[in-house]
Amino acid sequence: MLALINIPAHLGYVALFALVGVESAGVPVPGETALIASGVLAQHGQLSIPIVICIAAAAAIIGDNIGYMIGRHGGRRLLERPGPFEHHRREIIARGEPFFERHGPKAVFLGRWVAWLRITSAWLAGINHMHWPTFLFWNALGGIAWATSVGLLAYFVGHAAENIFKIGGIAAAAFILLTVGAYVVWRRRVG
Repeated sequence: MLALINIPAHLGYVALFALVGVESAGVPVPGETALIASGVLAQHGQLSIPIVICIAAAAAIIGDNIGYMIGRHGGRRLLERPGPFEHHRREIIARGEPFFERHGPKAVFLGRWVAWLRITSAWLAGINHMHWPTFLFWNALGGIAWATSVGLLAYFVGHAAENIFKIGGIAAAAFILLTVGAYVVWRRRVG
């Protein structure tokens, strides 16, 4: 972290925008870690926390909209095309569309705080044809709330914030794996 403290501010802002935007578009890069590091750098006076929050929110919103469009156009066609595992791929759509009809806004908003959902929720919303204005509203609200909460936490808590989010990310992943595992076991017993 100390090596980052000596970088010029304009490069820190560019790196923050790029990493958060690319992660939000669906590529697993350390976007949230970049936001945490930027918050810590702001605490040390190297960056401005209001600018960090604005850049992270804008990058999250833009990246998610790119991911949504990729999912809506390319992802949907990929799942619907004939070939191996076609039935399973079409099942994703058959189950996903009703889910996004009922829970899409919550999934898009809350997905900002869960590592794998932050990367995939925009694609899934696009693949499952979530109404774009609804996606845009909840995505923007989630991006702003996420950038503000994570950025300020990193700013005020400093280096300890990274450990908090690492533990939270691991706990969220464990919870998702346990939930999916329980669902699979339940489906096999019922079906």
